[in-house]
Amino acid sequence: METKLPIASLLLRVGLGITFLSAVASRFGLWKDSSGWDGFLEYTAMVNSFAPEGIIPVLAIAATILEITIAALLIIGYKTRWAALGAALLTLVFAMTMAYSYGIKNPLDYSVFVDSTAAFLLACIPTYKWSLDELLMKQSGHLS
Repeated sequence: METKLPIASLLLRVGLGITFLSAVASRFGLWKDSSGWDGFLEYTAMVNSFAPEGIIPVLAIAATILEITIAALLIIGYKTRWAALGAALLTLVFAMTMAYSYGIKNPLDYSVFVDSTAAFLLACIPTYKWSLDELLMKQSGHLS
């Protein structure tokens, strides 16, 4: 199992990062069937049905900034454990708000709980091969 962790951590990092970037690309209209920013604001309002209307744009912007930041950190492998924990918590919040507003089927259908669990798993891996973290540790002499 030990020999498979390096490729697993790389696949988890890149897979989670791309998942976040795909969602962001959609809200910016970069995918063929994108809903665009206005569609994302509507979706944010529906998912956060409990939130006051005035806070919806703030939630949408915050989610977008967090997704871009977490995706970049995961893909390059910098501060990986913290980025993975951020991804896990962010997707868990997404799952819970989706479940509250739509019922449990939506977050299950969109595999949001799987994304959250995968990110928690990534945070538990002891070292991150092929990452900026590994390179920095080697340069500092903490990894041989």
